[in-house]
Amino acid sequence: MGMIGYQWVKVLHLIFITSWFAGLFYLPRIFVNLAMDKDPQVQVRLIAMAQKLYRFMNILMIPALIFGLILWLYFGVGRSPGTGWMHAKLLLVIFLIGYHHMCGAMVKKFVAGTVTKSHVWFRWFNEVPVLLLTVIVILVIIKPF
Repeated sequence: MGMIGYQWVKVLHLIFITSWFAGLFYLPRIFVNLAMDKDPQVQVRLIAMAQKLYRFMNILMIPALIFGLILWLYFGVGRSPGTGWMHAKLLLVIFLIGYHHMCGAMVKKFVAGTVTKSHVWFRWFNEVPVLLLTVIVILVIIKPF
């Protein structure tokens, strides 16, 4: 793959990352609403939405990670000297994957009716992907170290 292949992989990586983050931003917002609204009909609808969104997020996460790995391992992005930013980014991506799976665990807890967290807790939980995305974008664009 030459430069055109690199550009297509980069485009696909960005599309899947953006799509995955849309889910990471919205699913915890559903959790806020689930924690606030105890109407059984609303709960059923929101849980169904959360389950469908989480399944879709899984589908989006996998190619996002695969295209990122291709950029790193095949095209060598972040593999030259002076690319400490990539190590920091990869660490944050690991945290992001953990956050994604925490969301999946929360969906299961809502289904089981065992969630004990408040809507305020979920509001703070909802900010985690915003912070991770902010730092990751800074690392990738600015490359501070």
